Amino acid sequence: MKIWNVLILIVSAIALSVVSLWIGQQAYSWLPPQAAAESQLIDDLFSFLVTLGAFIFFGVTATLIYSVTFHRAGRYDFKDGPPIEGNVTLEVVWTAIPILVVLWIAGYSYQVYDQMAIRGPMEIVHLHTPIGMESAYAAPINSSAEPVENIEVNAKQWAWVFRYPNQDVTSTELHLPSNHRVRLALQSEDVIHGFYIPAFRLKQDIIPKRTIDFEFTPIRVGKYRLTDSQFSGTYFATMQANVVVESPEDYDKWLAQAATQKLSPAPNQAFAEYTQKTQESIKTGWATVSPAQPPVVNYSNPL
Repeated sequence: MKIWNVLILIVSAIALSVVSLWIGQQAYSWLPPQAAAESQLIDDLFSFLVTLGAFIFFGVTATLIYSVTFHRAGRYDFKDGPPIEGNVTLEVVWTAIPILVVLWIAGYSYQVYDQMAIRGPMEIVHLHTPIGMESAYAAPINSSAEPVENIEVNAKQWAWVFRYPNQDVTSTELHLPSNHRVRLALQSEDVIHGFYIPAFRLKQDIIPKRTIDFEFTPIRVGKYRLTDSQFSGTYFATMQANVVVESPEDYDKWLAQAATQKLSPAPNQAFAEYTQKTQESIKTGWATVSPAQPPVVNYSNPL
């Protein structure tokens, strides 16, 4: 009987592992298409967490169902349960296993963020990506080792402004060449903002009066969305921008065309809504800071 129970436990554990691994693989389809080389790192971590969570969830649920089905008291059994004393070995095991699992998750997560060179507010800023950053392994073979373009990103209440210093182009739309590493110099004029592109799996907090260099490799041609992941004030929901990944040839054409355009104020929803409210005779809503003036750019594209 004891051997039979052990065999049942082993078969159940194997079946549970197979189901959990299958669910973990399905997690890849829950996220947007991978548009940056670093996306694979985040997706692998997410799949790992889903697999582990599914294993724990189904394991605990199966144990509860088994206990309720085969070890429940009789209908009219009101006796107390057996006075089972503590088991030191069992207590050590069920304490050690969660600790090891948490350390495993923490170590894996830290490794991914270290490979992606995510900077925290207390870290030294204005550092370039470490040499040999493992995320570069996910990049296509023909991608260059050095960033082909340095782009300045200026965040303010409530607008994103992108400047290409080599071509002296300023835009409210972020254009990137595919299959080439780029370096962004992230800056904030006022409060903490969050640079977040879901399709790239990239999120970096931007600290006021600091410059944080951030590198990645876009690999999928298309149009994506940049949002502010930090609550930055009343109109923060309007602080979005298009991110256009295009071939290097189309990227160069866009830069050349944008450089010929004269500087002009870009449409800004936050500034327009704030101006409209201040002109109303009846004041409603919460007080807020005044939005920055619409950015003056060579190229702008309404969202």
